[in-house]
Amino acid sequence: MRSTMLYCIGICLLISSCTSVPDNVRPVGEFELPRYLGTWYEIARFDHSFERGLSEVTATYSMRADGGVRVINKGYSQKKGEWDEAEGKAYFVSNSSTGHLKVSFFGPFYASYVIMALDKENYEYALITGPDKDYLWILARTPSLPKQTVDKLITIAEQAGYDTNKFIWVEHTGNVVETTQ
Repeated sequence: MRSTMLYCIGICLLISSCTSVPDNVRPVGEFELPRYLGTWYEIARFDHSFERGLSEVTATYSMRADGGVRVINKGYSQKKGEWDEAEGKAYFVSNSSTGHLKVSFFGPFYASYVIMALDKENYEYALITGPDKDYLWILARTPSLPKQTVDKLITIAEQAGYDTNKFIWVEHTGNVVETTQ
């Protein structure tokens, strides 16, 4: 009985830590989901097995019937010569005006999606982290960003304690055409 209770407490702690916010990071406030919906290009990311080797990476957000957000991540694998796509779902952790969501691509398991910087005027770029400092992305509405904007986002990340030397810069040539079968 006691070991079952400890197991359950451990699972709860593990699950709650997956939707936590890393130290020195605050989710953006005054967030407007309708303005965030649509397609974003991945400009840079930290390396992870689920995106390894992918170029032309995009994330497309749309509304779900249940009020959540549909997430479609897509990238091209040069090695396989094909597109990889993953569909997930996201929900706000606290309220819809705070840029902190939980996202799931694998059943009941969720992880933090924390918008730590955002162009609030035009929603043209964002800096995203996960539940800890092993996850970091720069996203934009276009396949590239001005150097000044990238430098600004790198500075924000470094001030929060991220090792931005770990960034992988995502290639967007536009030369890969998706075919339907």
